[in-house]
Amino acid sequence: MLAAVSGMTTTTLTTAGLAVGVGLLAVEHVRWWRGGGGAAAAGPGGKGAAPGGGGAAKDPKALIPFWFGVTFGTLAVACPAGMLGTGAGILRWGGNGLGGWVMSTMTGQSASTVANASAPALDQYGALIVTCLVIALFMLRKTFAKQLKGRWWRGVWAGTLLAIGTGTFAMIGDLVVPNVNGLGAWAVGNLVHGTLL
Repeated sequence: MLAAVSGMTTTTLTTAGLAVGVGLLAVEHVRWWRGGGGAAAAGPGGKGAAPGGGGAAKDPKALIPFWFGVTFGTLAVACPAGMLGTGAGILRWGGNGLGGWVMSTMTGQSASTVANASAPALDQYGALIVTCLVIALFMLRKTFAKQLKGRWWRGVWAGTLLAIGTGTFAMIGDLVVPNVNGLGAWAVGNLVHGTLL
């Protein structure tokens, strides 16, 4: 179900920013398809390794860091203010700017606004879940491999650019944010005020 208009955060995405987001999405999936992911380690003696030692090809687990980043980027866009909302705006500005420079340099055309796209906004319950997630990520940041962090950050950037789109891309925001809001409401209702039994 789509969020009501009053519960939306609005932002601008250009065709150049969209190109950057689609490019990030494509590159991660091409690397995954070819087995350059690295998250799926080769077995003993190198079994299952792709050429070049990049890990097993097409292991779905290799996409988890990227798609977790997309989810986090979507949640950042859904923050109406605060550091996450500001950070998402900076990443989107960077994507629009970098993509605009490449587009004008390579094609001679200027980027145009795709839309003043919208994403469902986090409510107080969704904010509880995102706050817990930020604290957990901060506390565990040194336990993640550098390669996983890179995939996660590329996913965050892609999420800030794609999840606010319209049409098919809008489904990302329309699935993630209301479900996080619902999870927070369930946690408060059942774990704080109620009981699981």
